[in-house]
Amino acid sequence: MRNKVRKAVIPVAGYGTRFLPFTKAVPKPMLPILNKPALQVITEEVAESGIKDVLFVVGYKKEILESHFMPAPELERVLAEKGKEEYLKAIRYPETMVNVSYVLQEVQSGTASAIALAEDFVGNEPFAVLFGDDVMYNDGRPVIGQLIDVYEKYGKTVIGCKRVSMDDIPKYASVEFDKQLEDRVYNMTKVTEKPKKEEAKSDLAPLGRYVCPPEIFDAIKGLERGASGEYQFTDALDVMAREKGGAIAYDFIGKRYDMGDRLGYLKANIEYGLRDEGLKDTLTEYLKNLIK
Repeated sequence: MRNKVRKAVIPVAGYGTRFLPFTKAVPKPMLPILNKPALQVITEEVAESGIKDVLFVVGYKKEILESHFMPAPELERVLAEKGKEEYLKAIRYPETMVNVSYVLQEVQSGTASAIALAEDFVGNEPFAVLFGDDVMYNDGRPVIGQLIDVYEKYGKTVIGCKRVSMDDIPKYASVEFDKQLEDRVYNMTKVTEKPKKEEAKSDLAPLGRYVCPPEIFDAIKGLERGASGEYQFTDALDVMAREKGGAIAYDFIGKRYDMGDRLGYLKANIEYGLRDEGLKDTLTEYLKNLIK
């Protein structure tokens, strides 16, 4: 019987240079989507998929990230005294929705290096990986939950993908596969980080959600530095596909927002606002008038 996926790793140690000067003082994962930090939205995706143990790989300004998931006694006291129960419930939820651990990435040497720091936390279990730049929306089964379902069926590394324009493939990575196993599920043979458009074999691109067996750590240990001088998680996934039991590419159901991009950030806030019962009518009217 295959092990259940019970743990998740979320790397959030980057400097967020594309959002300077904001990220000089505040880590990029704390960018708000309406009134919630993006990191909380991502962590809620984990909790709603049935995972209770989460490791944040932290770096610059880590104390701000940590404080969001810790009790705030003075604020809680003030809200309780004023009878603001809704706000009190909202600030307490991050403290209780998952069990949070932290590990410090002292040197920024690539995404694979960040994941490698989770080996002790993971142990000999499969685990989910969610990158902090990617916020996913699905009003049914959360995206990482979908990948968990696929992993528990096939028992192989699962890469969450979407089809993108071939003009955009050089910004991402390209997944190659030899057959389709079922709807949205492909047997992966190779993945190439940021290929040239003319060299890419597929428009299927990995987008920040993965489920991996513990053997991924052996693949990471055997990596050489990539063209950027960093150890890339994509290269470890390629090793898993070709040499260590195979891998699955899954075209997930859901909408992805790129929180590392200013336009992606704006789209997330507008679209989440249009889904919010308290905002959608006034926001819709505002947008109509603005477009006029």
